[in-house]
Amino acid sequence: MVGGSVPVFDEIILSTALMNQVISFHSVSGILVCQAGCILEELSQYVEERDFIMPLDLGAKGSCHIGGNVATNAGGLRFLRYGSLRGTVLGLEVVLADGSVLNCLTSLRKDNTGYDLKQLFIGSEGTLGVITAVSIFCPPKPRAVNVAFLGCPGFAEVLQTFSTCKGMLGEILSAFEFMDAECMQLVGHHLGLASPVQESPFYVLIETSGSRAGHDAEKLTSFLEQVLGSGLVTDGTLATDQRRIKMLWALRERITEALSRDGCVYKYDVSLPVERIYDLVSDLRARLGPQAKHVVGYGHLGDGNLHLNVTAEAFSASLLGALEPYVYEWTAGQRGSVSAEHGLGFKKRDVLGYSKPPAALQLMQQLKALLDPKGILNPYKTLPARA
Repeated sequence: MVGGSVPVFDEIILSTALMNQVISFHSVSGILVCQAGCILEELSQYVEERDFIMPLDLGAKGSCHIGGNVATNAGGLRFLRYGSLRGTVLGLEVVLADGSVLNCLTSLRKDNTGYDLKQLFIGSEGTLGVITAVSIFCPPKPRAVNVAFLGCPGFAEVLQTFSTCKGMLGEILSAFEFMDAECMQLVGHHLGLASPVQESPFYVLIETSGSRAGHDAEKLTSFLEQVLGSGLVTDGTLATDQRRIKMLWALRERITEALSRDGCVYKYDVSLPVERIYDLVSDLRARLGPQAKHVVGYGHLGDGNLHLNVTAEAFSASLLGALEPYVYEWTAGQRGSVSAEHGLGFKKRDVLGYSKPPAALQLMQQLKALLDPKGILNPYKTLPARA
């Protein structure tokens, strides 16, 4: 997405793939300690066999490493319910630039002693140290999971559905995703996936996770009656069995794949105030006109995170010029973030100033100089290129 883990010039690649052991798991506290090269999906299977789940889940789970997830502060599909890795990671073991090992691999939920050093490395994209082991808090596995897929007549209704959803589903709400009609057309056209509801301008996927199936179904049914009755939702379908749940999630999770088959893709991952999240898509459609093949918006509405994608037949410098810095300036104007969950890497390091003040940039440069004076850790990444 941003080239954070991609060698660009003269880097040496360091792989942690062989560091793939679970060190310990405590079935009372749900705390997992493992090496950084463990694959997220394999950790998920490991803790699910013990009636727990990983606090994060993302499309790349079959190949991504937990160390990389932590180094990039990956967000993903469970963020709404379980929060960010900044809260669920309890401790880290990190190798510093000088080769010394910083062992902060604590398994304590509470530890208020001095500076919280692990936070420096979460989201640092490997520029301050190499994460070698992780201690992470895993929530209990929900006994009942339901997914509703709904069609909404407009974005205002999507927002009202979200408000109603939070009020009526409360503690069992675990995901609230949205996608526009063009996303649905693309997954239909390129992947042959059919919409389970009648054609709508917007679609919403809601997931609930709770401890009692009957209780959750009751809450979900009264929520669906409310939104259908008030016209916020025009059509909907509900899945309770694993096969149908996976089928509904595929409509949302495979949008990226469908876009990649549509031509050259320009991707943006921004955080915006929830009520303005789709305005950027509408503005860009008007701005780009026939220059773009598709301008689509989808993402984690519950977190105010928009995935904005523009496709064209081939790369075009003039299209890129119409997109940047316009998208970043628009986002900064709303006090949003130019990178909600994918980090800065190589491609976005020079737009950090749209989301952070000069004093913050200066402090980041000072931390980098202190921890990595020779600039050997993931060079050319994350921080703006110095003039």
